[in-house]
Formats: sequence, structure tokens, C-alpha cells
Amino acid sequence: MRDLSVIIPAYNEAARIGETLESIASFLDERDLDDEVIVVDDGSTDDTIAVVESYHPLFRRLIVLPGARNIGKGYAVRRGMLTGTGRHRLFLDADNSTNVREFDRMLAAAALEPIEPAVVIASVAVDGATVSVRQPGLRSTLGRLGNRIIQALVLPGIEDSQRGFKLFTGEASDAIFARCDSDGWAFDVEALAYARALGYHVLEVPVTWEHREDSRVKPGAYLWTLLDVGRISLRLRRQRAELEELASAR
Repeated sequence: MRDLSVIIPAYNEAARIGETLESIASFLDERDLDDEVIVVDDGSTDDTIAVVESYHPLFRRLIVLPGARNIGKGYAVRRGMLTGTGRHRLFLDADNSTNVREFDRMLAAAALEPIEPAVVIASVAVDGATVSVRQPGLRSTLGRLGNRIIQALVLPGIEDSQRGFKLFTGEASDAIFARCDSDGWAFDVEALAYARALGYHVLEVPVTWEHREDSRVKPGAYLWTLLDVGRISLRLRRQRAELEELASAR
């Protein structure tokens, strides 16, 4: 098993994924890790794959998983997390809104926990977080409202479930993502809900984050995400007995 898998979902990211790959390559070069970087293309119609392929010389192991059509970020992340072989598996956004160096901050916070967390999530809603560039007003308002609904239905106590920077142990990643089926934006909620239901310790850590223009999340996506959250909530209720049994067996 490798030390670290870095998973990047990508859809039409030719113009900006290079910056992200360069920052990851620099970060990994400073560490003695058996690592791999996995870029999961979600049916891009631009030159995303060609751009990523051009960065092969910078990495010990760079894998590109092409997609025949656009399915959704949830599908791309799930595919990457189940392909990865790392003892730790980190997924992050192609736009570099949270820099890969926040990985060190997350590991340091995890090391202070009495029980090692199997899932560590980046957050801008807990003390110590920094938002260097804020989202536009409407997007921010919709995000806050959506988070309240998500907490009420599925994830009480998790202040920021939607940040695109999350770290899983390999064992937790396999167990969680094998159960997930949300292809859209609610995939974070689904993964964290299964993590909790299966008895994994989830830790929320403050990070530095900045909003990037040309976001793939459109205002209408918030409604569809909340509808998917409702579906996830019902599904978890139906599986409660099975999940409790699995959690107690861990």
C-alpha cells in the first residue's frame, strides 16, 4: 500500500489544472513518500487530459482516468478514491481553492486526537479558518442555508461538509465509497454520513480557502443537492440496522 494517493476530479479544467499540478508536485518533492496522483476526467470537452498528461515528468506516479461522458463530481471522486491504493487518500479540487499544503495542517490536527480520525475534512466554518477570497453574496447565502438543512437532516455538528478537500484512510475510503452512489454535488454529504454510520471518527479542521471564479457549481445546483440529501437521509434510515451492526463489528 502506498503512503498517499491524491485524487483530483476534473471537468474542463485545461486552463487551470496546471497550477494545481505544479503545486502538488512541489509539495510531494519535499517529502519522502511513496505517492500517486490520480486525475479523474469527467468527460471533458477541452484539452484537460492532454494538459494533465504533459505533467508526467513532474511525478513519481501520475494516473489519468479518462471519462467518456460527463457524469458528475461525485462519480469522479468515488472512482478516484476506489482506484487509489494509498494508506491516506486525499481528494482536492482542480481549481486549487485549498492548497495541497493544508494536508500537513490536517495531519497535525489528527495527531492531537485521542482516537485517530479515519476522516479529516477541511472547513472554513470553524475557528482558525481563513477565507482569502469570499464567494459572491447569493452563493454564500445559499451555502449557509443548505448547510443548515444538511445538518438538520444528515450531519448534525459538522459545520462545513462541502469543502472540496477531504482526507480518508485507505480502509475507510474503501468501506465508505463502495457504498456511495451519489454522482452529483451531494456526494460529500453521503460520504460523511456513511463514515459516521459506520463508526468512523470524523474530524473537522480549519484551513485557508479562496473562492475561484468559473465555479462549476451553479445556483440551481443547490436545489438538486438538497433533494439528493433528502434521498440520502431516507436511504440511511433504511440501512440503519445493517450499518449499526457493521459499526459495532469494527
